[in-house]
Amino acid sequence: MRDGKAVHAVSRREFTYADLANSDDQAAAFKKSIPRDVTVTPVKVWKVMGRTLVRPNGRALVTGAHRFPSDIMRPGMLYGKVLRPPSYGARRTAVDAAPAQAMKDVVVVQDGEFVGVAAPTAFAAEQALAAVAKTAVWEPAPHPSSKDVFTYLRTHARGVIKNPFADTMAAAARALRQTYVVPYIQHAPLEPHAAVAEWEGGKLTVWAGTRDPFGTRSELARAFGLAGDRVRVLVPDFGAGFGGKDAAAASLEAARLARAAGKPVQVRWTRKEEFTWATCRPAAVMDLEASLDAEGALTSWYQVNINAGSPAINTPYRTGKARSQSVRSNSPMYQGPYRALAATANNFARECFMDELAQAAGSDPLQFRLAHLDDARLRTVLETAAKRFNWRERYAKKSPEVGVGLACGTEKGSYVAACAEVAIRRGGFSVRRVCEVFECGAIVNPGNLLSQVQGCILMGLGPVLREEMQFENGRVLTASFWRYLVPRFRDVPELDIHLLDRPDLPSAGGGETPIIAIAPAVANAVFHATRQRVRRLPIRLPEVGET
Repeated sequence: MRDGKAVHAVSRREFTYADLANSDDQAAAFKKSIPRDVTVTPVKVWKVMGRTLVRPNGRALVTGAHRFPSDIMRPGMLYGKVLRPPSYGARRTAVDAAPAQAMKDVVVVQDGEFVGVAAPTAFAAEQALAAVAKTAVWEPAPHPSSKDVFTYLRTHARGVIKNPFADTMAAAARALRQTYVVPYIQHAPLEPHAAVAEWEGGKLTVWAGTRDPFGTRSELARAFGLAGDRVRVLVPDFGAGFGGKDAAAASLEAARLARAAGKPVQVRWTRKEEFTWATCRPAAVMDLEASLDAEGALTSWYQVNINAGSPAINTPYRTGKARSQSVRSNSPMYQGPYRALAATANNFARECFMDELAQAAGSDPLQFRLAHLDDARLRTVLETAAKRFNWRERYAKKSPEVGVGLACGTEKGSYVAACAEVAIRRGGFSVRRVCEVFECGAIVNPGNLLSQVQGCILMGLGPVLREEMQFENGRVLTASFWRYLVPRFRDVPELDIHLLDRPDLPSAGGGETPIIAIAPAVANAVFHATRQRVRRLPIRLPEVGET
């Protein structure tokens, strides 16, 4: 089987899959189960996997011909808008739908807390929503500010936080305790949430930008009292998600409006709605404690993450006694999955703390890690990155204008190490160079994997440089790309990416783990130049903290 065809090795006769499917005999064969004793093709004889293959629809994507959920059109389709609170937790005490109902061809739906409108054009829908919004009366609710959010998360933690190795630390030659924090981060997808819903004969069809079509179908069926087989969810390629498009909110809104209107309805969130009402990467407060013996070896390790979660929280280093703890808190923001989940936060804290421990032990950050690292795969990516980056020579150079740092980590069965070089300028810094080595077993599509690693590095730079959700009195202050600044072209550093192929190992996912090393590598590089420790993101040099 190759290039979408079945080819006879001797006669060279060939059939496309379509030819085979159209044959009665062959069609019957397609319905047979594959025997359990069939083995997959060995990596050494791969003919398709292991090669770079471009997407079949690549041309349509780059020319704008490809249709995303926002582009879906249905006959007679209306455009929907939903009334939302002016701030988090605000409760509506009154609303008058009459002004919108008086507008031509406008459908108004008021069902409990849900109020929405549908109209023949997006402009008419906006006018109808504005008419309803003018009549709405809201009662605000208390809500913490982003300036106070880390204290809020700690005081609302739901669990016991205690280092079980207090005696070990008390008896150790050296003991360190530090706290690291990361803010709420928006997914900032190119395409905000969008869905089109259509009812026909008591059945519901939804075109949606979601990474969880089965979960969306279940929510729709539950909301409208339908059997699962009466709901169909179609998922076109959608304009980015990064973990933020697993909720069914836009689909439910479109379906509610479409049922009332008796016509298909499209709901497209505005950028402000996306920034305000979509889920964020959870903010986190992370406490780390560790002890060293007289020779500089780790004898205990404790790490707790408040709010963000447990992915990558267990240290890969040899530490003697070790324990990690994930503690939930009452989040003031809507939060959910983000690329690599909490591994971005946990790895940032751990790898920055490892540099602090290396300094306490009087050791080079690379040598300190290698001295405590038994995992052969993690050692390999770290040593390879250090060699490609020329770590020893670069690190030996002391300069207040240029710094270098490194970090490594493992998550979801793959391994990454990164070295970064930063240039310090008055009041800020720039990332000049990143060398990253990534290993995820046997590489299936090298070109696609390279794109994933590049994307992870650039996405990981966002929270390092500027990205953070700011809010006050229940209102998001960074609800546009003008105020929420994702990386620009000028922020892109020189990239040296090396994909370490391991055809002797099973393939693992490559879309998430490459993001977890970039933030700590840059933070450690900033310290190398400025001697100021970085314990929070984004990095702000005047507020970095103690030396």
